[in-house]
Amino acid sequence: MSRRLVVGLAAVALTTTAIPAEAEQASSRFPSSAFPLGTSAAPVKNQRSVAPGVELFSVTHGKSTQGWTVSVLMPNGHDNGPLPTAQARAEAVQAAGFTPALVKIVQPAAADAPAVERYMVRVGLWTFKQRAKADKVVKELKEYDIPAKTDYLGDDGTATTGPWNMHVLMVDPKVFRGSFKTSVGKSVAKRETTSSMSKLTGAIAGVNGGFFNIHTARALQGDPVGVSVVGGRLLSEGVAGRSALVITDSRKARITELKTMVTAISSDGAKAEVNGVNRAAVAEELVLYTEEFGAKTAADGGIEVVIDTQGRIVNVRQAGGAVPRGTAVLHGTGLAAAWLQEHALEGSGMRVDTKVIDLRTQRAIPLTHRTYVMGGGVGLVRNGRVRITAAADGHASVNMMLRRHPRTMVGITKSGGLILATVDGRNPGVTVGASMVEAAQLMRWLGAKQAINFDGGGSTAMVIGHKVVNRPSDGAERTLGDALFITP
Repeated sequence: MSRRLVVGLAAVALTTTAIPAEAEQASSRFPSSAFPLGTSAAPVKNQRSVAPGVELFSVTHGKSTQGWTVSVLMPNGHDNGPLPTAQARAEAVQAAGFTPALVKIVQPAAADAPAVERYMVRVGLWTFKQRAKADKVVKELKEYDIPAKTDYLGDDGTATTGPWNMHVLMVDPKVFRGSFKTSVGKSVAKRETTSSMSKLTGAIAGVNGGFFNIHTARALQGDPVGVSVVGGRLLSEGVAGRSALVITDSRKARITELKTMVTAISSDGAKAEVNGVNRAAVAEELVLYTEEFGAKTAADGGIEVVIDTQGRIVNVRQAGGAVPRGTAVLHGTGLAAAWLQEHALEGSGMRVDTKVIDLRTQRAIPLTHRTYVMGGGVGLVRNGRVRITAAADGHASVNMMLRRHPRTMVGITKSGGLILATVDGRNPGVTVGASMVEAAQLMRWLGAKQAINFDGGGSTAMVIGHKVVNRPSDGAERTLGDALFITP
């Protein structure tokens, strides 16, 4: 194959725009100020009433002015790395006969993580209509065992003209008389679509929920990564210190940081920490399975006790079986199995004490049938100021902080109103999505005094009357772990 010289990008540093310090809007009304991203101008919006006190706004802003480049992948498969790694990659690209550009990028600082300087290697620059030329260079680089991808410049997280396509649900607390609820669908273990969970819940509207565990057995991937409480029942343990949406008394919502404490207490007074709820157990763990689990426990050589609603042990068995209706199962492996063998006798008692602690107040949240808790992804806004808790919430990376993706966000106004927002992305020329910083800017613009980022990407979905109103980036609705709903 003949070598081709491709004109490279000039080496540039990619930076993000500054964020105003205070929230611009305090009520549940749609903002009258300019769209906070791109060109300063009012967005185009359409409004319709979904239910008394619930308004839907379809928002568009900006236009596409950017094109394509080729991003060279580092040995670990990522498109960025430390300077020495990127320099070595650039030398390989140059040796293959192409002109590389070494591009510095900066992962924005979060409230709990510093800014991080990284580098990319890129080749070429083409207009929006010239994608085929970028694709051709990717193929040519592959001939030299240099992996690369065609990259849309609007995804970079740097200055862009858009466009953006958003859907925003605003709930007026003075008018709305319904409830807010979370749902895991028919079971914790199984993944379902937001629209199917909407039908099951009888919802007016809703959005997808938090992240779910894709790094477990396929049959268990509906398990939320983080805390989940549905109707006062803890269905997934929390990761201490991570952000969550808390709903009490049906429609009082707040965002805070949580931890969960689950303790098994036998009738002889012995206590043991329960390490997980409705998830796969690992060695030396005690895991609680509730009837909402919806799958069989693992036959891993451990011990299980089946407990009825009165706290009486009705069966001691080898691990591996269903969770009978009206019961819970404690599953122990290793030392946890030995503890069960010693303290859990058939016919005796076993109580499981469950606490969800608000780390801001250090108080337990009352777990009533009107309590719902959903672990989101990343805290965005606190007390009207941008406060992105990327490290505590497990998302301090270039991909999550800087790059633009579809996003699902939830906010609470000063007056107690609820804001559910989606911004579509990964659709060059139609909608670019948002970086984590931009997601925070959007929520503050919409009037959120508190805001959280839920799962995004292909999971981003908003449903009205059980039908999806946005355009999921996968091309179809994704199955996921949980969802948040507005109900009659």
